[in-house]
Amino acid sequence: MNKDRPPNQNKLGLGADRARGDAEVSRKLARVRLLSLDVDGVMTDGGLYYTDDGRISRKYNVKDGVGIKRAMEAGIRIVIISAGISGSVPERAETLGIEHVFTGVEDKRAVLEALCDKLGIGLDEVAHIGDDLNDIALLEAVGCPIAVADAQPEAWDAALIITEQNGGNGAVREICDALVKSREASGEE
Repeated sequence: MNKDRPPNQNKLGLGADRARGDAEVSRKLARVRLLSLDVDGVMTDGGLYYTDDGRISRKYNVKDGVGIKRAMEAGIRIVIISAGISGSVPERAETLGIEHVFTGVEDKRAVLEALCDKLGIGLDEVAHIGDDLNDIALLEAVGCPIAVADAQPEAWDAALIITEQNGGNGAVREICDALVKSREASGEE
């Protein structure tokens, strides 16, 4: 267990001080039509690797990628919205078949709102997984706000769900599996 994690979490990562129960969390997950992902600290462990020639590289979790593909097969759209700029993000997205990718973003909420308008999806039908201060506006705007286990406390405070796994270490897979399971249980397609 992460020693910095908020105490008294249940298996869904829902803090005990929150007023919602497992059934409501499952209903919110079942309503998700778009999963928004941060990159650094969510799809990766937050570490950046610099090569001798100054290039940046990141390590992505293959299991998270399988979860993303399963979520897409279940009809959930995926968007990557990152403040970071790196050549690896578009390549990772292309490998996974993610068509909506925004990097170098200063106002993540504005980008998400524009995409939702284009796709005809309400913010209440969006889940966002974040880990830091620049995700809070998105976490506060979406219907299903999620923070990774090793997120900053401010992100935890804005989240309905806190994952059991750390960013870059299965947190995305954990949420994708929960999304698929909730959709199957509710009959959502």
